[in-house]
Amino acid sequence: MSGHRRADKHHQPTASLDRPGLAARLCAQRLLGAVIDTATSLDGLTDDVHGHPQYRALEPRDRSLVRAILSSALRHRQTIEAFVSSLLEKPLPANAKSLHHVLHVAATQILFLDIPDHSAVDLAVESARADPRNARFASLVNALLRRLSREKTHRLDILLTQTIDAPDWLIQDLHKAYGIDKAHRILAMHRVEAPIDFTVKSDPHGWAEKLGGIVLPGGSVRVASLSASVPELPGFSEGEWWVQDAAAALPARCLGAAAGHLVADLCAAPGGKTALLATLGAKVTALDLSASRLKRLHSNMERLKLTVKTHVASLLDYKPDELFDAVLLDAPCSSTGTIRRHPDVAWTKSRQDVEKLADLQFRMLAHSATLVKPGGVLLFSNCSLMPLEGEDLAAKANLEIQSLRPSPILPEELPGLESLIDTNGWLRSTPADLSIGDASISGMDGFFAARFVKVE
Repeated sequence: MSGHRRADKHHQPTASLDRPGLAARLCAQRLLGAVIDTATSLDGLTDDVHGHPQYRALEPRDRSLVRAILSSALRHRQTIEAFVSSLLEKPLPANAKSLHHVLHVAATQILFLDIPDHSAVDLAVESARADPRNARFASLVNALLRRLSREKTHRLDILLTQTIDAPDWLIQDLHKAYGIDKAHRILAMHRVEAPIDFTVKSDPHGWAEKLGGIVLPGGSVRVASLSASVPELPGFSEGEWWVQDAAAALPARCLGAAAGHLVADLCAAPGGKTALLATLGAKVTALDLSASRLKRLHSNMERLKLTVKTHVASLLDYKPDELFDAVLLDAPCSSTGTIRRHPDVAWTKSRQDVEKLADLQFRMLAHSATLVKPGGVLLFSNCSLMPLEGEDLAAKANLEIQSLRPSPILPEELPGLESLIDTNGWLRSTPADLSIGDASISGMDGFFAARFVKVE
């Protein structure tokens, strides 16, 4: 198709902002720009209470549509970019960021969502006309998207084999860490929407039947998709389970906390690991820097009918009245292990972020060692795929934190998941692990865990 010469040269009619569906598309474009251009977290933008005003102004149905568009747009960003670019005679102007977002939002609907093509095209044209920066490109938007719609059937599958939907730095670092084959299997899983996992208090097989799922090694219950909203599912109001990725439940299980043990869950909110430790009978103190996040944790514990202590403090300043038998430090990290669930992470984090976070994690780990009784256990974990935040950091701790010695996690502690334990006794999971046949119910978050014992 032609390039920018096809853009409108004359005055465009003003778009009708009350047209059904237009507000949702304008919001999706704005929020996509916030993620891509300013590295803003999608979770924060789409929070129902504190999210972006444009998002909060939408009806629930339109909010769901915005989330679906953004998730798919970010999950398939490079494929969409390749398709759109191939239809242009020359690149769009470098400063035409908002026009890019108009095209990506529309292309996402045409290529990956169950939305009529004509509706996606028409609303994209209206979106362009509604923005003075893009009004002169309305005809270009119309022609490009109509051609994309015509060509998707025979071109999309080919493009998906030719593109990798991740930024270059992430691809390079995964290649280095896992080798090209496994890195590509991880990246392929990022394209597949994740299933929903539940940690149950008891009777996983019974709850798998009630929820329409399967029981995973480790005891989590997995459901491919929900038949209702989470609060409407059986067992929610009774506090019988909570949503938690299967990999995220493993660190607490490896801590070895027993009934009556004094245990600290550091950086605890929103409380999935806290809940599991309390369910195991430990006397848990949940620490977090954020009072609002701890309030949410407390609310979750009330629903689950679990009793824990909470403490608002910066970990690096925290000095308890009594040392703990065991400490779980699930440290703030790049969250690259959760890209399948949170595809914005690939586009909001950088290699520099990983380096900075690894430095913070080491300082937190060193301070956490001062909170443990002699002979007690300290388990370090995070949801990063990056060795700098995992294997490299654990090796550094073995060398430099004199009060700790390694306490290898044994394969028999995780029956059915023995392959996740390496020769050092460290736990490493990735989205390419836990193959169950169908990709939609396979995989797990990327997690790392290393266990230490406090020297007497």
